Amino acid sequence: MGRGWWLLLGLCNVAMAAAPGDPARGAAIVANRALSQCVLCHPAPGVPAHLRGDLAPDLAGVGARLNAEQLRLRIVEPQRFNPETIMPAYGRIDGLTRAAPAQRGKPLLDAQQIEDVVAYLATLH
Repeated sequence: MGRGWWLLLGLCNVAMAAAPGDPARGAAIVANRALSQCVLCHPAPGVPAHLRGDLAPDLAGVGARLNAEQLRLRIVEPQRFNPETIMPAYGRIDGLTRAAPAQRGKPLLDAQQIEDVVAYLATLH
């Protein structure tokens, strides 16, 4: 299955990205505490220790453990792997009960941003 297969499975309502992911943009998205909020919970390479969380697994080496499709699914639908996770479903808009009013009906990250994050995480070996 190629990029966007998770859409075919009906896991989210994010349109498929038109361009391949860019690892540099993905690194910036992951490090951006306001946009993706990844580093609020995850330690990540290149992010100063005082700006990263320790509630979730370290992102260092994630590209060696998971392929791009596995990474994408964990970003879009993390509850499929851990129903108790506090990680948000970055690509979903349906069935969310704790979304801020301004965010309702919109994914946390659009399809291109998700592809950029996947491309970046895949480089972390």
